[in-house]
Amino acid sequence: MPQLETVVAEIAAEMAARPDRGTVATYIPELGRVDPNQFAIAVALEDGSTVCGGDCGTSFSIQSVSKVFTLTLALGLAGDRLWNRVGREPSGSRFNSIVQLEQERGIPRNPFINAGAIAVTDTILSGHQPREALGEILRFLQFLADDDGVHIDRAVAASEERSGFNNRALANFMKGFGVIENTVDYVLGVYFHHCAIAMTARQLAKAGSFLAHQGRNPATGHSVVTAERARRINAIMLTCGHYDGSGEFAYRVGLPGKSGVGGAILAIVPGKASVAVWSPGLDASGNSHLGRIALEKLTARMGWSVFGAPTMADG
Repeated sequence: MPQLETVVAEIAAEMAARPDRGTVATYIPELGRVDPNQFAIAVALEDGSTVCGGDCGTSFSIQSVSKVFTLTLALGLAGDRLWNRVGREPSGSRFNSIVQLEQERGIPRNPFINAGAIAVTDTILSGHQPREALGEILRFLQFLADDDGVHIDRAVAASEERSGFNNRALANFMKGFGVIENTVDYVLGVYFHHCAIAMTARQLAKAGSFLAHQGRNPATGHSVVTAERARRINAIMLTCGHYDGSGEFAYRVGLPGKSGVGGAILAIVPGKASVAVWSPGLDASGNSHLGRIALEKLTARMGWSVFGAPTMADG
C-alpha cells in the first residue's frame, strides 16, 4: 500500500496540470467569479492528523455539502419523523427540478436535492427565529471542524437571494402542500445562508470525520450521533449525494459522498478517513469535475472503496 502523503501529493500535482477543469456555476453570480484554476484535497484521519495537498488554505462556499450537516441536525431534532416530510430515494432528476415534486405531491425525493434540503431547513427553523437557526447550524460546523474560522460568505448568500427564483418556486410549491410549515421567506433565508458557509478543505474534512467513525468525533472521542444514524446518513450520501450523477460517482469512486456547486465534495471512508476535495469547475450534473477524478484516483490507489479493493483487472 503506498503512503497516503505520497498519493495525496501526486494527485494534487496531477490535478494542477490537467487542462480539463469543468465550468464554474454562473447561475449564482458570485460563484461565477471564482478562479477555476484551483484544487485542494484534505484527508482527515482517526488520529486527528490531516494530510493535505493543493490550495488547502483557501476558503470556498460549500453550498450543498452543508446539507449533510443540516440533515444531521434535523434528525437530532425530529428523529425518524423527518421522513414523513422527505424521502430517501435517488431523484434521477436535476437538483432543482419541480416536475418530480408536483408528481409526488410536494414530498421531496431525498434531503440532498434542493427541495429536500429546504424541507430539512424548515424542520431546523421550527420554534426558532431565523438568526437562531442559522447560528445553530454555523456553530455545529465550527464545533465539528474545531475551528471558529468557519464562517458565512455574506456576498455569496446575497447573490443566492437575488438569483434564487427556482428555490422560491420549490418552497412555495411545498408550502401549498403543507410540507413547509414556517414562513417561506424565513426558511429560504436560512437555506441560502447555510449554503453560503465558507470552509477550507482541511476544515471540511475534519467536520465530516464523525461519519467515518461510527458517529464519534475522533479528535475528542465524543459521540455526535449514534453509529446507526451515521451509517444511515452515509447510505443516503452514497445513493443521493451527487444528484443525477450519484450512480456514476458510486461506480467510479465507491464512497458515500456529497457534492456542492461551489466545487466541493465531502467523501467518507468508513473506519478510516474523511476526505474533502475542492475544484470550482463542474461537470454536466453540477458536481466538481476534477474533484470526482481526484477521488477516483485516491480510492483506487489506497484501496478505499466500500465495495472492496480494486484488482489489476479493474478499469
